[in-house]
Amino acid sequence: MSTMHQEASERHVLTITVDNEAGILAKIAGLFTARGYNIDSLTVADITDTHELSRITIVTHGPPAVIDQIRAQLERLVPVHKVTDLTEIGPYVERELALIKVAGKGESRVEALRLADVFRAKVVDTTTSSFVFELTGTPDKINTFVTLMRELGLVEVGRTGIVGMIRGAVAA
Repeated sequence: MSTMHQEASERHVLTITVDNEAGILAKIAGLFTARGYNIDSLTVADITDTHELSRITIVTHGPPAVIDQIRAQLERLVPVHKVTDLTEIGPYVERELALIKVAGKGESRVEALRLADVFRAKVVDTTTSSFVFELTGTPDKINTFVTLMRELGLVEVGRTGIVGMIRGAVAA
């Protein structure tokens, strides 16, 4: 990414409702790639009982004008029903799920459990020498927990990517 992109870059969380069909994700990712912008996080899930629609959540960085162009082009794609920039709409909630494996014995094991309790991380697997924690929260919360676990024997991290939703009683 060029320095010009970095200087004027803003973080944006986009939600895109699409027909649940093959190839749409590649088309959407291609719009970002064509402009040289990275997708920081991407999640996709079926959102209807009939499996007809999926919701894609993309986190990216870019100047507002470029994000507006990408949004306009996304809206023109045939299987796209709705594109929303949660960042521009107003208050929204975003969450991510992570699985964090930590190995350790003795005091480091006790400290990992203590910190997990503070962060409300759930133990989903344990052996005599390791834990797998499940943690849900903001990316910052997860980043902080992972940083602390590095000092205590971090082995592996798996993250789902961000899911976001506007606050209040209306759909975005």
